[in-house]
Amino acid sequence: MANSKFMTPVKPSETLAAIVGPNPLPRTEVTRKLWAYIKKNDLQDKNNKRMINADDKLKPIFKKDQVSMFDMTKLVSKHLS
Repeated sequence: MANSKFMTPVKPSETLAAIVGPNPLPRTEVTRKLWAYIKKNDLQDKNNKRMINADDKLKPIFKKDQVSMFDMTKLVSKHLS
């Protein structure tokens, strides 16, 4: 059985909606869309793939120029309600 907490749709903040869209989504889908955006815009660090470089849309979420993929999840969850 899937973890229902992860499958419950959550509403992204306005800032996060600029990347994943404004509609409520399960957390898993938010993460999937975020990774699609990161890959499409080539935001993974070239030398350390675990680090994500923030562009203008991600900076307000990350609050710094680069975060690890593990910190990213924690920072993004603050933008979900």
